[in-house]
Amino acid sequence: MRLRAVKSSGVVLAGMLLVAAVGCGYHQVGAAAHLRTGLRTLDVPIFASKVQAFRTETIFTQAVVRELNTRTRYRIVTLDDTASSDAVLRGTILSETVAPLTYDSSSGQTSSYLVSVTAKVELVAHDGTVLYRNDAFAWREQYQSTQDLSGFVQEDSAAVRRMARDFAKAVVSDMLEGLQ
Repeated sequence: MRLRAVKSSGVVLAGMLLVAAVGCGYHQVGAAAHLRTGLRTLDVPIFASKVQAFRTETIFTQAVVRELNTRTRYRIVTLDDTASSDAVLRGTILSETVAPLTYDSSSGQTSSYLVSVTAKVELVAHDGTVLYRNDAFAWREQYQSTQDLSGFVQEDSAAVRRMARDFAKAVVSDMLEGLQ
């Protein structure tokens, strides 16, 4: 019995040493060796939209620009000035749905909703080379409903803003990891 415990703790110790030797994989943002050299300026025009939602494309664009400004050293241009930028990051909101998620058992009314957005994101160099592309980047956010109709509209917008922040973090991370 004692020998078995020593063997299993030895396996655990060996596993921990292996993990420590390999490393955790974290690196300083914007300093990864696989980032393409020569990119200094990114043009990020307002995302296009194929949906009837109010301002989703603007909110998502602003969140991505904020995230790029925070996490990278790129100078961000938002005037669709492709001539003076090294690359263009274009996005298109492909779909946005709001679906009931849970119901209040006492009133039978919807108590929370799920907002889902799918977007296409593409980073293209000035010479036409596609540096990053994701044709179906999907994101979801849940929000609680309210009995007040004006409060419902405010909650929907807040959910989209929260979703845009998380979406932007994920897109920029994915893009930085994918740039070569």
